Amino acid sequence: MDISYFGPFGRAWNRMKIALFKPFDLNKWFLLGFTAFLAGLADWHNGTVGSRWSDRGSFREFFDFPNRAWQWLNSHPLLFMAIVFGAMIIMAVLVIILWLSSRGSFLFLDNVVRDKAEISVPWKRFKTLGNSLFVWRLVFGLIGLSLSILFSVIFFITAAHYFEDRGDFPLPIILAVGMALFFLLIVIIIAYIFLFLRDFVVPIMYKNNIKTAPAWHMFLSVFGQHPFHFILYGLLVFVLIIAFVIAVVFAGLITCCIGWFLLVIPYIGTVITLPVWYFFRAFSLEFLAQFGPEYELFARPESPSGSTPA
Repeated sequence: MDISYFGPFGRAWNRMKIALFKPFDLNKWFLLGFTAFLAGLADWHNGTVGSRWSDRGSFREFFDFPNRAWQWLNSHPLLFMAIVFGAMIIMAVLVIILWLSSRGSFLFLDNVVRDKAEISVPWKRFKTLGNSLFVWRLVFGLIGLSLSILFSVIFFITAAHYFEDRGDFPLPIILAVGMALFFLLIVIIIAYIFLFLRDFVVPIMYKNNIKTAPAWHMFLSVFGQHPFHFILYGLLVFVLIIAFVIAVVFAGLITCCIGWFLLVIPYIGTVITLPVWYFFRAFSLEFLAQFGPEYELFARPESPSGSTPA
């Protein structure tokens, strides 16, 4: 089986141009942009900025932070209750966003596959599949959160015991690097799982009208035969995302930050960058179709005689 990357890239690019620019329909852009906005709700990521600890005492204070934070919360019970209540509200909002995104994933996919711009009809039609995707993502997210908390607890306990035993000696480089590499490995694995879920498992669910678990089983069967092709696909998507970020930075600079201001507005930013999201969705479908007709979602063009080419 000859697996190509440039072929799907070119076909996805052509589909995007035909769907969005031939002809240009502003109403279609706004409707498609809304489904893309729904699909990407749960894909937002918050960046974190690290701080430097240049002395040994700062490291001790950092690893002693959980203990000091717990003591502070115990001494301020009302604030503790307010924080817990606020956290519950945030969790509820995140769950709603995840549910909307799960249903929206099928809306956007359906519109790309059929070159349409519909909302109400596919919203009702993909209720079962959307709910199945929502439950899977919620359970997986909770498992990932639990593992992250467990990893953090182990890290802090290990470091705290080290400082208790050895005083103010700096944290061993081996321990710090080892924990960092392990955490990076977990992040990469989780990122690939979400990528495969969005780009391949969801289309398989759509194609076969099956729930998330059977779709994962179907995808893993083809992944097991071509693991390196899918891993390289993930790397290519990563490179394309970096190129997109660079383009956004450049666009913001040449527009004196006006472009950045428009892009951070929810929904409006998605409509402006709709060609990018449309291309990525079509690219994943074109790439998946190479592994057999059972993975092909786009209708094949008919020959002049009316027969379907082999």
